[in-house]
Amino acid sequence: MSPIDRPSLRLITSGKPLAEAAKALVLIHGRGATAEDILAISESLSVDDFALLAPQAANGAWYPVSFLSPPQQNEPWLSFSLNALNDILKDLNHRGISSERTFLLGFSQGACLVLEFAARNAQPFGGVIAFTGALIGDKLYPMRYKGDFKQTRIFIGTSDPDPHVPPERVKASAELLRQMNAKVTVKVYRNMGHRVNDDEIAEANAILAGRRDRASSG
Repeated sequence: MSPIDRPSLRLITSGKPLAEAAKALVLIHGRGATAEDILAISESLSVDDFALLAPQAANGAWYPVSFLSPPQQNEPWLSFSLNALNDILKDLNHRGISSERTFLLGFSQGACLVLEFAARNAQPFGGVIAFTGALIGDKLYPMRYKGDFKQTRIFIGTSDPDPHVPPERVKASAELLRQMNAKVTVKVYRNMGHRVNDDEIAEANAILAGRRDRASSG
């Protein structure tokens, strides 16, 4: 399928209306899931003053094959998805919600997309939360990434083992993000499975609240 064949992304919103919101949280679902699925996680998050935005990927996937494949194998879909996320942030900026007050959250394939987008557009975000994700590619391509996070807080949680995301790639991604001046917390949970646990939710809430009371881990 070419980019011209891909339908426009459906965007589901919840929480505070954008005109009234102090902050925004963009939530990116995993492969085979829906925008409604990822929005459901907000019931466990401290987002009373947030506008919530969740785009729906065409055919339930942001790109077609494993995130560990050579990047060209996921094109043009990967670029389409990254551009769609960029459009959402530009619209938020236009509506008066700056990147510093915009938070990004994703699960699984959505977490990979969120980290990839953030690394390619490094700047002071409100925070980045990746539930089981890492940077995209058969290897890391530092030349793809630019900018300065200026101590943006990033949380990455994952299981060891995980059927889709090797912990080694998570740790390598975290190190690259640190080199771009991000304040990164990584937590690897033994035999957690491909899900989100309560400790990850607590880490997410600390970032969303702007707290620094959760401990960093390598």
